[in-house]
Amino acid sequence: MLPPQRSPSPEFSPLTVGEDLTPLPVYKSAGTTSVDFSGLLSEPLKLHEDLSSGCGGQTWPAGMTLGKHMLRYHRDDLKKSRILELGAGGGLVGLAVARGCEVENPLYITDQVEMHFLMEHNISLNRLEGKAKAAILNWGEPLPQEITGFKPDIILAADCVYFEPAFPLLLATLSDLLKLCPSATIYFCFKKRRRADMQFLKKAQKMFKVTELPDEDRPVFSREGLFLYTFQAA
Repeated sequence: MLPPQRSPSPEFSPLTVGEDLTPLPVYKSAGTTSVDFSGLLSEPLKLHEDLSSGCGGQTWPAGMTLGKHMLRYHRDDLKKSRILELGAGGGLVGLAVARGCEVENPLYITDQVEMHFLMEHNISLNRLEGKAKAAILNWGEPLPQEITGFKPDIILAADCVYFEPAFPLLLATLSDLLKLCPSATIYFCFKKRRRADMQFLKKAQKMFKVTELPDEDRPVFSREGLFLYTFQAA
């Protein structure tokens, strides 16, 4: 159950965070890590991380934040949902939901073709073949037939704001998904690293109904430059 709604604290607005608040990320060596989201998963998730195919090959802070939020507040209300993760990388958020939430329909974790092997590997590593599928979804391109047929109504997107030239492509795909299913909700978490990220959020606010989500960890993750929203059709 979500905590009571409260008005955003001005100091936590991503539009007011200084450009130098968050340093550039530290890159990890390839390897397998175990994640239980602060005890929210009784059986930890195993994630192989490998940057050889791109920066999506490792876990990032927004993925941890969104994963914890979904496990804490949506463990029991996604049973009939059709769930898709965008820019999944290794599949951290989607696989956490597949393991820890009551979900009847197999969910999709999606990314570019370079990430497909890693997504498949992590599905197998966690024995989630019956609960999760890997698919290729390139932002800015027409949605694959497999996805339009699935018609997702819950979209997960964490740490997708990192490369400014891709912002229009990401916005186009988010818009396409909301046109495909106008009642869908996008759970969107990002870490503000540079000033351009503010422009992404401003454009999103013009295109969608953007709502900041309450979360008991918000005072902590906000100070780390992390922000958590839902996007819905305007």
